[in-house]
Amino acid sequence: MTMLTIDPIEMGLPKAHHYLLGAVGPRPICFASTIDENGVPNLAPFSFFNVFSSNPPIAIFSPARSGRTGKQKDTYNNVKKIAEVVINLVDYKMVEQMSLASSPYDPNVNEFTKSGFTPIESENIKPFRVKESPVQMECEVIEVKELGDKGGAGNLIICKIVKVHIKKEILNEKEMIDQEKIDLVARMGGDWYCRTDKNSMFEIKKPITTCGIGWDNIPEEILNSAFLSGNDLGKLGGIEQLPDETEVNEFKLIELSDLFITHEDDAKKLEQLLHKKAKEYLNIDELENAWKTLLSFNN
Repeated sequence: MTMLTIDPIEMGLPKAHHYLLGAVGPRPICFASTIDENGVPNLAPFSFFNVFSSNPPIAIFSPARSGRTGKQKDTYNNVKKIAEVVINLVDYKMVEQMSLASSPYDPNVNEFTKSGFTPIESENIKPFRVKESPVQMECEVIEVKELGDKGGAGNLIICKIVKVHIKKEILNEKEMIDQEKIDLVARMGGDWYCRTDKNSMFEIKKPITTCGIGWDNIPEEILNSAFLSGNDLGKLGGIEQLPDETEVNEFKLIELSDLFITHEDDAKKLEQLLHKKAKEYLNIDELENAWKTLLSFNN
């Protein structure tokens, strides 16, 4: 494997910015609504953003200094004076308007007006919420941590979430957020975005209460399979306990007998076909059947 190795400090800001943002993605978007000391609203999107704690509920985003001028963003200047912000999440229906709001307007320009968004009053804080946003988080800014004084330097805006507003249309029957209905967008490198629709999402069960056997307990002949990928082996390592010999033999007799009869004189071909069959089971999340298929070769 050939790798490009870089020093992000020595190579200069434009290239470092390209490589860092091109590599770290997709990044969720904080569409920040703030207000200045004269009551002028400001809207701006930031993709240096995430939720970092649920108890207490904390989100952090970073409006970095301009890479060209080194100046601070209006959002930074506003929260230093009025330590409140609404973090509006961005779905696909509003992404072009959001992009328009990111234009470098003067501080006295209202981006709600420029981008066509509808301001609605918050319940606990002064900045307005964006009506079109599927989720709106009212936040108190508890700390601003400056990371540098040169162009491109970030400023961590650490926010305590005090109220969350969620559109009911994105909830499921249990009143939980449906990940398909919310239809979020995220930033990539350059001018690229991605959309979290059902064609780009998949589920992996989290091993919260279980411990799999691990990669190190997978037999070498399976680890060296020409047909099983790293993802396949990761699934195999997630099983808590391997099927016993009786289970494997019963499965072999009922489900795999045709394969064994057809290729009884060609062990190599049989092993390859069993690995392919196991992969088919893994693709439909039938982990135990995949293991029974693999273990049947030596039984």
